[in-house]
Amino acid sequence: MAKQAGSGSGRPARKGARSPKAIIGWREWCALPELDLPGILAKIDTGAKTSSLHAFDIRSSARGDDWLLFYVHPVQRRRRPTVRCEARCVDVRAVTSSNGKTEERPVVETSMVIGGRSFTTEITLTNRDEMGFRMLIGRQSLNKRFIVDPALSYCCGDLKEAELYPATLA
Repeated sequence: MAKQAGSGSGRPARKGARSPKAIIGWREWCALPELDLPGILAKIDTGAKTSSLHAFDIRSSARGDDWLLFYVHPVQRRRRPTVRCEARCVDVRAVTSSNGKTEERPVVETSMVIGGRSFTTEITLTNRDEMGFRMLIGRQSLNKRFIVDPALSYCCGDLKEAELYPATLA
């Protein structure tokens, strides 16, 4: 369970105040239930504005012009399993990656769950096959919800990929 910021501060809770921000580490498990991804290990990246998900074979879906069909390898350093996903494309944005290259990326809006907290967020899709993490969680997803302690990991619990994707990792 994530630790709560501000608890025990001696200050009374403000009327109508939001729940306290959860403290998370530099890497955490998240779920993207609308994309049929029960768990994916993510790097928390406060230097990135938007979250980014490893996706490949991105194309228009038969559901309509604004829908995308794409595939995800949710497990680090593995090409199995392959999860088929569909989501509505809400935008296409120029994103400059950490290596300085700018690319046009589709943006989808979907639900994300971190430490039991569920919220809607925007995620860009790009091929992250060569990267260590299949998912980066950026500032827009973290804003007003979480405080990041870079000395910590797995504050929301540690999951086992073999339990999340048993058919392909057994």
